[in-house]
Amino acid sequence: MEERKRERYVNPYTDFGFKKLFGTELNKDLLISLLNALFDRSAQQSPGEPKQVVKDLRYLPTEKMASFGQRRAVFDVYCEGENGEKFIVEMQQASQDFFKDRSVFYSAFPIIEQGRTGDWDFHLNNVYTIGILNFIFPGDEYDKDCFHHEVKLMDIEDKHVFYDKLTYVYLEMPKFNKTEDELVSMYDKWLFVLRNLTRLMERPAALQERIFQRVFDQAEIARFTLDESRIYEESLKQYRDMSNTIASAERRGRAEGRAEGRAEGRAEGRAEGRIETNRENARRMKAKGYAVEDIAEITGLTDEEIKGL
Repeated sequence: MEERKRERYVNPYTDFGFKKLFGTELNKDLLISLLNALFDRSAQQSPGEPKQVVKDLRYLPTEKMASFGQRRAVFDVYCEGENGEKFIVEMQQASQDFFKDRSVFYSAFPIIEQGRTGDWDFHLNNVYTIGILNFIFPGDEYDKDCFHHEVKLMDIEDKHVFYDKLTYVYLEMPKFNKTEDELVSMYDKWLFVLRNLTRLMERPAALQERIFQRVFDQAEIARFTLDESRIYEESLKQYRDMSNTIASAERRGRAEGRAEGRAEGRAEGRAEGRIETNRENARRMKAKGYAVEDIAEITGLTDEEIKGL
């Protein structure tokens, strides 16, 4: 309880915190600023490509039902831009088996819903999936200093972008370690806020832009209503429970890997740790009344595995 009292600002990695800041009409300007910071960074990395600019957003229902297999998707934040482009913005707390599959599956919904009956030429608007990840991709897929990943469909022979209307942006937040005096761009500042907000007691001097004053005003726990405080407490408890479960499973996995003393043993230990993490998360979600299909989607376990827990 003492630790909770010392926190002044909401934890954006909690479900409540993320949606409080970016998932409401009241705070639409925060999401627009974040997206434009990401797109500005992308434009600097690819000077020859036109820069995407978000001027306004319309929030869309976050729950989608597929016409195939009765599967559904529940987005953290789902929006539409002025030109019909779709934005899926997700905060992902923990790694899971088939995370990339899930991300691609989710991106199919805003593509399919653009279909029209009758005379239609198959023209599609852009679809962007933004994943803010509180974990590092397993298997050392990327260099330790590489945390921003922009993915498009590419011709592997000549490396040109074959289709530029489907974009995935993933941010491995644990790799972002810039300090306050290293913050220059809006991109740096937004990632610093996402990474450090819950640790701060005051707005850093480097964050003088008006948008960050809005962030800190909206994130201040003392300003929450009684209902918001109650919901946040429950969301924070779930976040901490999951964080502890993941940490315990990873420690067990590392211990088993070290005991093997071989690369194969370490890989098996990490894999077993991830499996146990998924099982433990499934047990907790099942105990809280989550639907089996939602647990399966989040953890990667089969319906039979979940029912047997």
